[in-house]
Amino acid sequence: MDRRLPPLGRTVGTVSEYQYYEFSAVDRPLTGRERAELRSLSTRANITATSFANTYEWGNFKADPRKLMERYFDAHLYLANWGSRRLMLRLPKHVLDSGTVAQYCQGDSASAWTAGEHVIIDLHDEDEDGTDEWDLDGHGLLTSIIPVRAGLAAGDLRLLYLAWLRCIPSEEIADDEPEPPVPAGMGTLDASLTAVAEFLRIDPDLIAAATTGSAPPAASEPTAAQLRTWVVGLPARDKDAILSDLITGGDSHLRSQLLRRYRAAHPTDTPTPAAARTAGQLLATAADLRAERERRDAEQRERDQVSRERSAAAARQRHLDTLAVDQPAVWQRVDELIATKKPREYDTAVQLLVDLHDLSERDGDSSSFQHGLAELRAAHARKPSLLERLNLAGLET
Repeated sequence: MDRRLPPLGRTVGTVSEYQYYEFSAVDRPLTGRERAELRSLSTRANITATSFANTYEWGNFKADPRKLMERYFDAHLYLANWGSRRLMLRLPKHVLDSGTVAQYCQGDSASAWTAGEHVIIDLHDEDEDGTDEWDLDGHGLLTSIIPVRAGLAAGDLRLLYLAWLRCIPSEEIADDEPEPPVPAGMGTLDASLTAVAEFLRIDPDLIAAATTGSAPPAASEPTAAQLRTWVVGLPARDKDAILSDLITGGDSHLRSQLLRRYRAAHPTDTPTPAAARTAGQLLATAADLRAERERRDAEQRERDQVSRERSAAAARQRHLDTLAVDQPAVWQRVDELIATKKPREYDTAVQLLVDLHDLSERDGDSSSFQHGLAELRAAHARKPSLLERLNLAGLET
């Protein structure tokens, strides 16, 4: 199967499967003609000036998502409940260099191609075990992810590095393959990058392994005064071009481009990047981190269990202290419960007797309890259901 295309829909028995397609136009709205063209592909899809979304519980989408990305859209998300997940992003080539993308997108799980003036990134994840939940819902997922596109346009390459990491577990990257440049800030992924990592099921331990070679996040955004000073010094022809693009709206990524240009003109001191590691080394580091995390988790579970047991023991002692205040009243309550001859009341009576037994053991007065229990068993010797409950609770004379 060509992993660049979603698998065909499948139906087992009478159970329908779930496929969700969503496309988003970010840089410009769809024209009326384009919406009509899209409507011809699906009569049931929800189509607006900026989006196309449809859910299939049987059958399949008849169009090629790659072609739709090339012609109409800037983002696409696909989700199927047999384990297939797909994310595509399109950006103009003048804000995202195709050569840079090629450094990171090196396998079927992360590929890219150019179409006209755009670069399109195509990311996949296939759950080979088919363990996705049946109640998946794709609505809202693309909205949480789309902000990574603006970050990528502004020079944040962390998405591309995540794409490269995604290829490693699928064995699309050789163990001795050196890693591409590690972007700064891998240890502080924002909400949209975290959403990408979760959607594509990128191993969090592998991401943690990558952070050890990542510099701290870049400095904060330049101030208005700094930008104003820089703009004043730009050549007149550059200012004319900027104003023209701003007025005509010809470039929706104008701000990102200018910020990248400003940062290039004002480099900050950054730590020397660590030596490139290999994919195999990252996998080994991730395995060590996973083992250490699981050890800590096991220790925490043990501490939590001890804490719960101590709390339960303390609560038990407080309960026995309450019973110790008036034990004759407890024995009387046991008699009243047994007198009802109801199974549920028998259970409550037996539990009170267990409490009295534990209290006698704690206070060193077991002979008194055994005497009372013997009298009770003798008085109710013709109640086999009650006696069975007493025996099962270990309340034997």
